[in-house]
Amino acid sequence: MKLYEITIKPSSGFGTPLKGDTLFGHFCWQAAYDRELLNGGLERWIACYPDRPFAVFSSAWPKFLDEKGKSTLAVKRPDLPLSMIFTESAGGRREAIRTRKEKAGKKWLLLDESLRVSLAGPFYNNEGLRRKALKEVTSDTRSVLRGREEVTFIKDQEKAHNTINRLTGTTGEGMFSPYTTLNTYFFPETELAVLVLLDIEATGIEKVEEALERIGVMGYGRDASTGCGRFTLGEVEERELPVVEDADACYALGPVVPPPGIFREVFFSPFIRFGRHGDRLATSGNPFRNPVVMADEGAVLIPSGEGVFQRPFIGSAVLDTSKALPETVVQGYAPYLPMKMEIKP
Repeated sequence: MKLYEITIKPSSGFGTPLKGDTLFGHFCWQAAYDRELLNGGLERWIACYPDRPFAVFSSAWPKFLDEKGKSTLAVKRPDLPLSMIFTESAGGRREAIRTRKEKAGKKWLLLDESLRVSLAGPFYNNEGLRRKALKEVTSDTRSVLRGREEVTFIKDQEKAHNTINRLTGTTGEGMFSPYTTLNTYFFPETELAVLVLLDIEATGIEKVEEALERIGVMGYGRDASTGCGRFTLGEVEERELPVVEDADACYALGPVVPPPGIFREVFFSPFIRFGRHGDRLATSGNPFRNPVVMADEGAVLIPSGEGVFQRPFIGSAVLDTSKALPETVVQGYAPYLPMKMEIKP
């Protein structure tokens, strides 16, 4: 498989997080309507997905440039206990509590162009990423933002919705009651990177670009019909599959379902995908799928043997989640970065 980095430029808020399994689902719907996106059609490749995934998407990660103009990615801090990442601070109980809160707030790990994960950092909190993003915006945007410290790097904001009763011409009770949803907004001009593994016999990066461009125009995820989930594409480049000679763990770049017996230890935050079909099945009589419990992006998985590192992805496909569409497959795979566990003193 080949690894590519696709740059996404948000132009609206997002009602659904840009996670790998959802991006995969959106791509599959595009392939269902356009057979040219997959050689032989979606049916052929979805049937063998449990054994041979044709595409594995990561979640989207903020992208910056370093002092030398090289690409860097801000990924989630590995889901390890803080004691395994940061050294203990001196100064007594009060100082330990203060520094623990500070350390817990550093939720981002910056990766350089090599994509090598190091528990030595550097780690950033949201304000740190805001300062990095502010350096990269255009002068016009910077002048607009000057003095507006309330504009955070990532913000969840409520959006009002209502349905008009055509008999009364107003909202009302029951199905006509106004309600709000939370949408996520990124700092102006923020770019996001999605890493995708492709089986070149099944499809090429140009076809994936074409599908993502359509998704960006139509809208991604919840509330796309009201303007959410809009984005455009930036540059696309092929990346080398990262290799770490002494690797003994895997850092998941997207939600993953680890197969039994492969990993002897897993550090993760649980993520439950309360499944719902998209596209035309979203408004069908049975739009729901069975929930799937996953290890969220940022999980650290320690394999029982070295065989795991022979493949560029980890996890497993999830089947039998839908009665409305029995052939539905959930991407329980994720691209990963090999890493070396480091013991803190």
